Amino acid sequence: MLVNVFIEIQAWRREQAATLEHRFAGATEINAALTIEYYVRVSICGMPQESLRIEDQPGTQPGQRILKLSGALVMPTVFQFQAIVRADTSRSLIIDFTDVPYVDSAGIGALVGAYVTPQNGGRSLALVGVSERIHNALKVTRVEQFFHFFDSISAAEQASPS
Repeated sequence: MLVNVFIEIQAWRREQAATLEHRFAGATEINAALTIEYYVRVSICGMPQESLRIEDQPGTQPGQRILKLSGALVMPTVFQFQAIVRADTSRSLIIDFTDVPYVDSAGIGALVGAYVTPQNGGRSLALVGVSERIHNALKVTRVEQFFHFFDSISAAEQASPS
């Protein structure tokens, strides 16, 4: 069912992109507008309200920052995550996924964005406590190689440059 929904979303996006392209300057704005417009039109009854709690704390070494996530990293929660990551100026960002049960395609896209943003400034990104389910989703989407995985925050802190 999820695959069918994803295929339908992609088809709808392609159809709408041509009509909305003149209203938006860049690809990011088009993608965001299409996604928001799609979710405004779709009524998904019976779905639980998603929530994501992000605990922001400094690492043990100077220039390190740790984001501890609790909840699903999915379309309704991804914007909060993106805002925090985009505002990050630390030399090393460690994201703790220990309490994240799953991510959807929007969450995976946000993770790729979290990777790209630090890479532009020569900064590092580490993922901690990633479940097998999320790790498999990253493999299937062929983005696994972008990330450094650790079993604990302390291991990530020791491996991250300061």
